[in-house]
Amino acid sequence: MDERIVSQQADLEDAGLELSLRPQTLDQYIGQKKVKENLKVFIEAAKMRQETLDHVLLYGPPGLGKTTLATIIANEMGVNVRTTAGPAIERPGDLAAVLTALEPGDVLFIDEIHRLHRSIEEVLYPAMEDFCLDIVIGKGPSARSVRLDLPPFTLVGATTRVGLLTAPLRDRFGVLGRLEYYHEEELAQIVTRTSQLFDIEIETEAAFEVARRSRGTPRIANRLLRRVRDFAQVLQYDKITDVLAKDALERLQVDKLGLDHIDHKLLRGIIEKFNGGPVGLDTIAATIGEEPHTIEDVYEPYLLQIGFMKRTPRGRMVTNEVYHHFGLEVPKE
Repeated sequence: MDERIVSQQADLEDAGLELSLRPQTLDQYIGQKKVKENLKVFIEAAKMRQETLDHVLLYGPPGLGKTTLATIIANEMGVNVRTTAGPAIERPGDLAAVLTALEPGDVLFIDEIHRLHRSIEEVLYPAMEDFCLDIVIGKGPSARSVRLDLPPFTLVGATTRVGLLTAPLRDRFGVLGRLEYYHEEELAQIVTRTSQLFDIEIETEAAFEVARRSRGTPRIANRLLRRVRDFAQVLQYDKITDVLAKDALERLQVDKLGLDHIDHKLLRGIIEKFNGGPVGLDTIAATIGEEPHTIEDVYEPYLLQIGFMKRTPRGRMVTNEVYHHFGLEVPKE
């Protein structure tokens, strides 16, 4: 069979599995207590007034449940959700096509909304405020503006970099929700729930072991559980035990703090090649062979969160905790 077909089938299976793991209601959604409680109030108020929910902006590190919450908002409001991404909307006409296809009350979810082009944002402003589109037809002296009425809708925007949003766009969202990293207990609940969906038993300690190594992120927790389940199946375990989980995670090169081989490469690179820093982001990226924005968006937030790295005006530095973690001697001042 063609390798590309096999790859596409695997991608579709992963997408279907990911979709089946997502909770469908706020009551099923684990964690993010403040955001969830506020959304419950706002959704209930909108339903009581028989209005659409105000536009919602969800922001925070990747993998914390922004896409899931957008789907839940639509489910709770009893409407459809249409999904797109900032980079996919290249021209004002692309946005117009998406908006005019909406039904009254629909939720439009735009992932990576910070990557919308400024010209697209200008079209989005009247759509968000007045539910209308101003389209310019033609060029030069013969150009004319046409106003199209849109059905009331709720825009849910998601971003990992809220600071890159322009102030006019950010101010048009009535509901702001910051998603935080998950606690160990919450991740253990998610791991246990996912194992039930996978139809495999997992010991409580094993669930906590996976949770501890998941970097506070449900997406990573579910991914690690899939791989641990693979080991359990091949090694013919009837359930995931604590010993099996630890062994599988060690084989996956995920240490007790959830740091993988890229994290180790990054931190050791700063220690061994730059004496612990400070060093610029572009230099780090070139040294370990990763893109700067990948380091900044994927790896760095967690390292900052656990106190392994700090930003200074002169660049990135590792902290003494990194030396202790790797069993190295802390350099003298």
